[in-house]
Amino acid sequence: MPRCYTVEAMTPQQLARALTPRSLSELAEAVGGRVIGDGHLKISGIASIESARPGDLVFVEDEKHLASALRSQASGVIAGPFATSTSGNRALLISDHPKLAFARAARLLREPSGSSNSGVHATAVIHRSAVIEPGVSIAERAVVGEGAQIGENTHIAAGCVIGAHVTLGRNCELYPNVTIYPGTTLGSGVIVHAGAVLGSDGFGYVRDGKTGRYEKFPQAGRLLIEDDVEIGANATIDRGALDETRIRRGAKIDNLVHIGHNCQIGEDVVIAAQTGLSGSIVIENGAVLGGQVGIGERARIGEGVMIGGQGGVLPNKILRGKGMAFWGTPAQPLREYLKQLATLARLARKS
Repeated sequence: MPRCYTVEAMTPQQLARALTPRSLSELAEAVGGRVIGDGHLKISGIASIESARPGDLVFVEDEKHLASALRSQASGVIAGPFATSTSGNRALLISDHPKLAFARAARLLREPSGSSNSGVHATAVIHRSAVIEPGVSIAERAVVGEGAQIGENTHIAAGCVIGAHVTLGRNCELYPNVTIYPGTTLGSGVIVHAGAVLGSDGFGYVRDGKTGRYEKFPQAGRLLIEDDVEIGANATIDRGALDETRIRRGAKIDNLVHIGHNCQIGEDVVIAAQTGLSGSIVIENGAVLGGQVGIGERARIGEGVMIGGQGGVLPNKILRGKGMAFWGTPAQPLREYLKQLATLARLARKS
């Protein structure tokens, strides 16, 4: 029988992952930059230049915005080498890639400062066979099924359902009402936003030619999500039919994306909102899919290929060319597609 843990209920303040103040020198060391000015200055937040307050960190990628950043209330500014000769008393963190350094600094600031974030809410239901590692927090009304394993410092928000024999790695972040079907595996550092559904049945049916009715094809495979993947709100990823669906390290999947059964998504792939992938599709490393892209079953998108918004790829089609952009339906090299649009426009003017 499952049981409720009786750990004292956590307050919203304990569950909130507040920014942890860090010195500017600490941040510079972590992001590979160098400090000009007061390295002991404490940074406790991040902001845009317009909304910055004392204690905040901002960034500028272009010299033309540097003056605005220096006039802001921010305590620290991340800027490129162009700011090295700037005079004044504002503390600067110099980096060759300011936006990247800002993103890394923000992640460091979000690291919890202690163990106060860990614990299991009294209303959460945890099966007695589940393994919960140190530093895990499980919020209100979450359910963790039989044989599930939750890695260190993973945070599970209110209303999540973790199915039987699910494995979550270390430092994962699950936002409210995420549902993970039985047998699914997530690596470490995975972020899953609210309402996502992972490991659901694929859309697979066999038609009986005599009766015209459809019978469900077995959906008995698994879903494996590797480290450092981020999955947007209300995204859905199906498990394999007989084998596996796999999302490889570092892939970034936007809100409202659907990935069908048996798909293989490569490392550092980026998929924008409302994209739909049929079954058994291969997306190779570093590919970028714009919003509302549709891809037919068994298609293959080569390494580093980019598909523009609302592009369509026909079933079994292969697109190759690292760094090449494709657009249109059926998707074709961008230059060819633009030529066709220009020809159509000329014909329209003549008619």
